[in-house]
This record gives sequence, structure tokens and C-alpha cells, in this order.
Amino acid sequence: MFPTPIEKRSLPFNISYRVAIWLSLLLWLLPLIAVMLTSARSTADINAGNYWGVPSEWMLLENYTLVFTQTPMFRYLLNSVLITLPAVFGAVALSTLAGYALAKFKFRGNVAMFATFIAGNFVPFQILMIPVRDLTIGMGLYDTATGLIIFHIAFQTGFCTLFMRNFIVGLPDELIEAARVEGVSEWKIFWYVVLPLVRPALAALSVLIFTFIWNDYFWALVLVQSDEVRPITAGISALKGQWMASWQLIAAGSIVAALPPVILFFAMQRHFIAGLTLGATKG
Repeated sequence: MFPTPIEKRSLPFNISYRVAIWLSLLLWLLPLIAVMLTSARSTADINAGNYWGVPSEWMLLENYTLVFTQTPMFRYLLNSVLITLPAVFGAVALSTLAGYALAKFKFRGNVAMFATFIAGNFVPFQILMIPVRDLTIGMGLYDTATGLIIFHIAFQTGFCTLFMRNFIVGLPDELIEAARVEGVSEWKIFWYVVLPLVRPALAALSVLIFTFIWNDYFWALVLVQSDEVRPITAGISALKGQWMASWQLIAAGSIVAALPPVILFFAMQRHFIAGLTLGATKG
């Protein structure tokens, strides 16, 4: 019924399994290794075609210094922070409220509303490009951080509501009913009973949504055009000049852009894993 543990399989299977794991890991890390090496190369080294070998001249400190002094990278980084944090807070807050209502309140249209949230996750976001762009222009939100924040909240709330509703529905109804019998308001039940119990789920969802919004490139390209608002994902592509590209600076900027989600994941790793495995076992 259950897969046989790897420790109980035959010796040839164990050896091939471990070799395959390391080969898969190496193949997965190859692009990242190439980008890291490129971020430490000189322009002459890149022009000479040395893309995979050891850099003939290590320019690690110089390149990372130049990417902040000769490009608007700090502005892009700050823009991403100012866009991502409010969007994550808004999406998680709205979805937790909606998930609580859909999970613990019985009302007409509950299932239909929940199905609407689910259906929204299957809409290809590319087909929304022109309507969303026209809507932001009509509302005066085009090329503004506010427009990008509102869009991300609206777009991510469907998935977040599905995520939170499935966690909250597993909470014992007796806890909520006991609080209601004692005369506790619904808002206090939500704040003091529900939120503490789903805290691991909130942490896991926050890490996921932070990564989604931080790494977004498509909407940052569609809804933003000025350096004053452009987040770091779109900002890196703007570093490519018309006639030539400083690939070492682009690679260094890519590493800088990838660091915040990685740092957040390792900082929240314990809560993230606890949130994903919440309710996976009984007893």
C-alpha cells in the first residue's frame, strides 16, 4: 500500500538513487553557478568567451559595488520592498478573513463563492494583460506603485483564500461554538481563537506569496515603465543597454534580486514546514 522505504531497498537501487539525486541537484544548480561566476567576471573575460570556466580575473567586489553605484539597483530594490510587503499583507489579511467566513459560516451561496475563488486560479493571467492595463490607465494608477500593489492583492487573494479556507475548515467547530456561547464577538473569536491556531499556515502562505510577488516580471513590465516605480525584476532587464550589455552587472543584480526570498525562506523555514505539514498527521 505504501512505498517501500529507501533504506529497505536493494543495494544497487540505493546507489543509483543517491547518484541520481546528486546529478539532479547539479543540473538544477548549473544555471545558478553560471550566474554566480558571471557576476565575478570582468568584461574582457566575458568578451573572450569564458562563460563556464574559472574567471581569469576575479571582480566580485568591484561588480557588486558597480551595480549599486552605476545603476539604479538600490531604487529598484526599494521599489520591490515597497510593493511586495503591502501586497503580501493585504492578500493574506483579506484571504484569512474570507477563508474564515467560507469555512465556518453557513450561508446561501457559500459553495458557489468558494468555487469562484477556485475558478479564478485557472484563468491564464496573460489574457488579462490588456484589460488590466486599460483599467489602471482609466483609474490613473498606471505606472504607480499603488496600482501594482492593488493588482497583486486582487490577483493573489483567490489562491490565498483557497489555501486559508482549507486550513481553517479543519479547526474544531466546538472551540468557536464555545466562544459564541460565552458571548464573544465574531471579531474576537477570529483574532484570539482562529489566528493563533493557523499561525503556521499564515507563515507558510506569507513566504509563498512574498516569493510570487517579488519574482513577478510580467506585470512589472506591463504596468510600470519608469525607474521611480520599477521593481527589481523589471529593473534588471533595464540594465541591458541598446548597443551592449554589461552581463557581469546583470548577473550581480540577479543575485541581489534572489537574496531576499532566499533569506526569508531560511528565516521562516521552521514555520514554513510546519504550515505545509499542518494536519498531515493525526494522533
